[in-house]
Amino acid sequence: MGLAPAPFNAWYFAWFALAPLWILIRQRKSLKQIAILALAWGVGYDGMALFWITGIHPMTWMGVPWLASLAIAIFCWVFITLWGAGVVVTWAILIGFVSKRISNKKLFNSLILVLIGVALWCSLETLWSYSPLWWPAIAYTQSPHNLVILQLGKISGVNTVAAIIVAVNGLLAEAILAWRNHADFKIKLLLITSPLIVLITGHLVGYYLYQIPVSKDNLAPLKVGIIQGNIANEIKLFSAGWSKAIAGYTSGYQRLAKQGVDVVLTPEGALPFYWQDIIDGSSFYQAVIKAKIPAWIGANGRDGSSYTNSIFTLTGEGKTYSRYDKYKLVPLGEYIPFESVVGKLIDRLSPLNAHLAAGKSNQIFDTPFGRAIIAICYESAFPQHFWRQAKAGGEFIITASNNAHYSTTMPAQHHAHDVMRAIETDRWAARATNTGYSAIVDPHGHTLWISDINKYAIHAHTIYRRQNKTLYVRWGDWLTPTLLFLSGLGFIYSQMKKNV
Repeated sequence: MGLAPAPFNAWYFAWFALAPLWILIRQRKSLKQIAILALAWGVGYDGMALFWITGIHPMTWMGVPWLASLAIAIFCWVFITLWGAGVVVTWAILIGFVSKRISNKKLFNSLILVLIGVALWCSLETLWSYSPLWWPAIAYTQSPHNLVILQLGKISGVNTVAAIIVAVNGLLAEAILAWRNHADFKIKLLLITSPLIVLITGHLVGYYLYQIPVSKDNLAPLKVGIIQGNIANEIKLFSAGWSKAIAGYTSGYQRLAKQGVDVVLTPEGALPFYWQDIIDGSSFYQAVIKAKIPAWIGANGRDGSSYTNSIFTLTGEGKTYSRYDKYKLVPLGEYIPFESVVGKLIDRLSPLNAHLAAGKSNQIFDTPFGRAIIAICYESAFPQHFWRQAKAGGEFIITASNNAHYSTTMPAQHHAHDVMRAIETDRWAARATNTGYSAIVDPHGHTLWISDINKYAIHAHTIYRRQNKTLYVRWGDWLTPTLLFLSGLGFIYSQMKKNV
């Protein structure tokens, strides 16, 4: 499973990589053994998928000693790997507990167990996604390559895809087990063909949604200019980086303005200054006043004695139209959980002395072009963040990121998340990053343009406003509670039959 997401992109492995663990769980009676096996599987998946976090080392440019930097990188990797593996361990223990109470001699019981397994996986991933730390949802193994199955996200969000993946793996595992446990050839044949039936049916439904023309619900066009500043973190917060940022983003803005764009989008922290300092006569501000083209600018805002990681809308007249403050801050990166205790051992990875404050969870980002769905960097991993804004009337997506600290693996995975968010909400998306990958994504998940990594780039592309609402946007993740309800009924029924 660890080979399914970037950088290996072997997405097809996800359709059978969970089955061996399922089989081992069903063959073990000890919950302790089950937990150990699940931990090994979870560490393998999450550890490989999240290994890019070690790219924060070395942090000597921030004044962190080399050995201390290495220790921080290893700690972060181990911590987030174990946290992600917690989904698998919890799920495996629950499946092991339930399977002991369901006989595997009957076809119906095998199907009930698969239903329970799917419901529990979706529930646990949902629970983890509401925590401060989340990234490797099993569905993102399919992004951005298997766009057909990702269309199911329009039905009930990311868990629709997760449900199909887990169901196929579970049915495959049950079929392998049944080949030895069942004497009836018809039951064996049905179980052997069932994962293929679910796999094909899921893809057929996705293909139907995939065939709906993107142009069907497009409204007013919006020509967006994107600037990828390509400023290394080693200089970003020092005088050399400040000069390069002002020069690069000002010249990029001027060139895009001449191309006739409607608005310019810059990355997270594009201009690493406080907003008031930018609008007090900076060359970028003067360029906007002269060209009269609005811009979305990544900069720092003030929140009392703290600062915020923000995106501002600057109108062509030089007025601040709207502001969005990053809500989902990166644990261990932008803030320290339980800082009064852990903060003494691990200092912030940010060199700024001020405290980074989180924005409010209910922010709305209105622009001169309509309401936008907006996210800054890490927030792309949280589907409910996009769902709330889409339900509130967001007509297109803009995301701003700075992935300069990591290898190319992380930007590729980040792009995969934004592709899923565009599909789930059925919205056009414009992505601006500091060093890549900046991109334009349509509502079917097609990447119409993507930047080169670690290169300065500007690009102009037309996206469209959309006001239609998918079933997911209207009802949210209705599938997970439905699966829980049905699996509960199935379990009760199996116990009643067992006692008859």
